[in-house]
Amino acid sequence: MRALTGTGVLTRLALRRDRIRLPLWVVGLAGLFASIGNSITGLYENEAARLENAQVRADNVVTRAFTGPAPGSSSGALTVSEGLVFTCVLVALMNILLVVRHTRQNEELGRAELVGSAAVGRHAGLTAALLVAGLANVLLIVLSTLALIGMGMPAGGSVLAGVALGTVGLAFAGLTAIAAQLTESARAATGLGGLVLATTFLLRAAGDAFGNTASDDITVNPAWPSWFSPLGWGQQLRPYGESRVWPVALLLVCTAVSVLLAVWLSVHRDVGTGMLPARRGSVRASSSLLKPLGLVWRLQRGLLLGWMVGIAVFGAVFGGIGDQVEDLFSSEESAQFVRDLGGEGDLVNAYFAGMMGLLAVVVSGFTVQALIRLRSDEEGGPAEAVLATSVSRAHWVLAHALVALVGTALVLAVLGLSTGLAYGAVSDDLTGALGDLLETTLAQLAPTAVLAGFALAAFGLLPRLAAAVTWAAFAVCLVIGQFGTLLDLPDGLIDISPFSHLPNLPAESLTATPIVVMAALAAVLAAVGVAGFRRRSLALGG
Repeated sequence: MRALTGTGVLTRLALRRDRIRLPLWVVGLAGLFASIGNSITGLYENEAARLENAQVRADNVVTRAFTGPAPGSSSGALTVSEGLVFTCVLVALMNILLVVRHTRQNEELGRAELVGSAAVGRHAGLTAALLVAGLANVLLIVLSTLALIGMGMPAGGSVLAGVALGTVGLAFAGLTAIAAQLTESARAATGLGGLVLATTFLLRAAGDAFGNTASDDITVNPAWPSWFSPLGWGQQLRPYGESRVWPVALLLVCTAVSVLLAVWLSVHRDVGTGMLPARRGSVRASSSLLKPLGLVWRLQRGLLLGWMVGIAVFGAVFGGIGDQVEDLFSSEESAQFVRDLGGEGDLVNAYFAGMMGLLAVVVSGFTVQALIRLRSDEEGGPAEAVLATSVSRAHWVLAHALVALVGTALVLAVLGLSTGLAYGAVSDDLTGALGDLLETTLAQLAPTAVLAGFALAAFGLLPRLAAAVTWAAFAVCLVIGQFGTLLDLPDGLIDISPFSHLPNLPAESLTATPIVVMAALAAVLAAVGVAGFRRRSLALGG
């Protein structure tokens, strides 16, 4: 039997399984990058303002490390500086989740073994996953290019920007295929893919931070670490600037080598196993595992640690450029945009209000991940075995909710501490910065609790749709938080997000009323979810 027999059927199956989530990913990413370009065009309407912003970005090491320098002073070049790296990270994440879902997850759940008992070749499943990923990235190139051209951006730079997004995605699809061969579980494969993504981001950041600024005081020639990162290669296409095509070859070679290595590894292992040996557990189990709370904590602690480390890096970056805010947003249009996001008054406070509000919505992604674990545990995890004992359904659900909320509070505290320490160090006001920013981030626990309550209600009432519905709610909050003001959305639509009901801290004063109301709403939603779960049958195997 040929190694690729059945690839077409498995590809169609994968496309059918992802017929909703994959188009949302592709359209959303293309729209996100285009919307960043639209905002840049509106903020800097003349060449002098764009030139000053590009020079400030090139001069500030922290800004270069976080977003990368601009390849020029045009609106397109500033769009690349502001959004290319961030969007490439999301594209990489899309490909990591996509490839793991159709490779390692199929093996973990027994689907691959069942399918493999039919007339299916050894490499058909992996090839199908990579074909779907390739199709998604090609569509992303086309849509993002058309969106940028439609906004009036130069065609050549728009094509290169789209190619940068798509080829970076292809590289991470190949790297994730290797991760899927090395590990034994979908969670481990996703974690390994995320570790590779974080490492490549740090390499690119170090390369840009320690690079040399060219004679035009705008472009930056990165140091050597950036050349070990697919994110750095994508950035070196320099759309709307020097416009170089040859770094695409690096990304395509990385993709090809990764795919060949993944195929070779798949031949040297059994279905359901990984090349890396599974870590053996302790001979004696901790007594805490006898309680639902202890078991949930053990299941979630790795995820929590990863979020705390990641958000600490983001907080330090945003805090470290706090003293450069007035230079970065020196034009009247850009300063007003910051105040629209974070409130009137002091520009620095408005900046932190806007950024901390946005990062708080991002942190709620941890809350969603932690609570969606309820559904995966019900489908094929420990839920059935745990609930067969004396543990009640309410106890099991509330244990997950408590760990999710306490974990969220810890992540928010880390965000406030890292941002406050970084800003305090550059502003020489450590005590004031820590106090204000800790209050700002911890207050965000109230709207996050509402989203958590919504997740529990969806789990209790709509188990098979719980993940999709909850992630959709998260996406709505994220879009409203980042683009509500920019797109001039009506107040009624903005009010859908619970995060829009908090004062703009630290630019405004904290009041108790919205906190109390949101806490009560979260409790009601959680009660609805628990009641729904108690009344329905377990939806095993979803």
